[in-house]
Amino acid sequence: MQVTHQNPGFFTKAFVLPVQRFIHMEASGGILLLLCAVAAIVWANSPFSAAYFHLWETHIALEIGHSMISMHLMHWINDGLMVIFFFMVGLEIKREMLTGELASPKKAALPIMAAIGGMIVPAAFYAIFNAGTASAGGWGIPMATDIAFALGVVILLGKRVPLSLKIFLTALAIVDDLGAVLVIAFFYTAQLNLTSLAIGGGFLAALVALNRMGVRRPAPYIMLGIGLWVAFLQSGIHATISGVLLALTIPSTRQIGAYAFIAVSRDLAYKYMGMSEPNQKELKHGQEKVVHDLEHACKEVSSPLVRMEHALHGWVAFLIMPVFAFANAGVRFVGTDITAALTSHVTIGVIAGLFLGKQIGVTLFSWLSIRLGLAEMPTGTTWAQFYGVSLLAGIGFTMSLFVSNLAFTDAAMIDSAKLGILIASTIAGIAGWIMLSRSANAEQAQEAPATLEPAVPSYRPVLVRVEETRPATTAAETIREEQPVYANM
Repeated sequence: MQVTHQNPGFFTKAFVLPVQRFIHMEASGGILLLLCAVAAIVWANSPFSAAYFHLWETHIALEIGHSMISMHLMHWINDGLMVIFFFMVGLEIKREMLTGELASPKKAALPIMAAIGGMIVPAAFYAIFNAGTASAGGWGIPMATDIAFALGVVILLGKRVPLSLKIFLTALAIVDDLGAVLVIAFFYTAQLNLTSLAIGGGFLAALVALNRMGVRRPAPYIMLGIGLWVAFLQSGIHATISGVLLALTIPSTRQIGAYAFIAVSRDLAYKYMGMSEPNQKELKHGQEKVVHDLEHACKEVSSPLVRMEHALHGWVAFLIMPVFAFANAGVRFVGTDITAALTSHVTIGVIAGLFLGKQIGVTLFSWLSIRLGLAEMPTGTTWAQFYGVSLLAGIGFTMSLFVSNLAFTDAAMIDSAKLGILIASTIAGIAGWIMLSRSANAEQAQEAPATLEPAVPSYRPVLVRVEETRPATTAAETIREEQPVYANM
């Protein structure tokens, strides 16, 4: 087979390839989130600040038949667009509980205990500074970790952070998100509309029925999910909870197993090879059908939950969260008494909760769980590295901003909370970076060999014989041997 290489043009080199590399960077979501937050702060403090704040007050109405939903642009973002973010959070929680780091008690013990400490202690720190004041209800603000920013810092550190710690931080943030969802549902809910709540329960029951019947196409779930969102929007329970509930009804099992997929794809590959000709440029009709069948097999071996999570990741990371940050991070400093803002009970409580409470809660509860034999230390890590990750857990941006809008109606309190979130997250990110960098350098220095002579590896040639044989077992026989598993909860 002849492979030809074409030199990319100037436009591809200058624009397309850098953009593709940026999108595929794991840390790029956090970078874009940071840029949008900075842009919001700059605009909010520029001579055009009035335009920034008036933009989010734009009234938008959606009318369908005799029904109409009318909200400000800010509410469409926080109560509408963020539902998709919470939907993906729900998918991640369900996946982790079924097959990930939260699937077994031993694996889940450490991130769960760390997350509990990382929620209780920050809330207690905030309560200490705000007890008996009008701002006491903001105790939920410093409880959550922003996974995009925290993982962004870890990923930028590269191999200096062990993979086991990255997995631990991800699981910790997911449990944190689950805790934040429960806090929003039970403590930041307005007066309930029982009729709308009952209608929402009907939509939820229909979604569960779809799951039990083995329906795997996303369209029915999306249609009923929209109805669930509208019902929750009118019920008094925050509409974003509907996204989490919808995620829990998405099928999580595969339609065919691994061995059936291997057999099917193997047979299809042989069919494709049998139709191929030298120097062929276009696909034949039969080859197109083979490609379609292979694509169908890939869908059957992957669960709808995983497919939806992968499909939404880019939209959430590069559109929804940046838009949310741009709309909510704008804090006006010009014309504001900075001293009063910095000494506000809300600001101090949020900073103390996120920066001090998080590192103390995560480290202390993790140490206790390991000491009591409930959990194990992540493989290949030191307590210094673990403490560095606990510092990064104090980066609470997206969820903290979201809760601050639910906790307060007073604009000054919301601005104080945002100021505390920005300050605490910045300090936590820098402190975590320094701690992880120093601990990694210290570990490398201890492991460095005493001799300066370079080690010369010895290589032994290995002869590998490759034979191409067609297996006796056909795809149909394999599928008959392995019964398909249909979706359930």
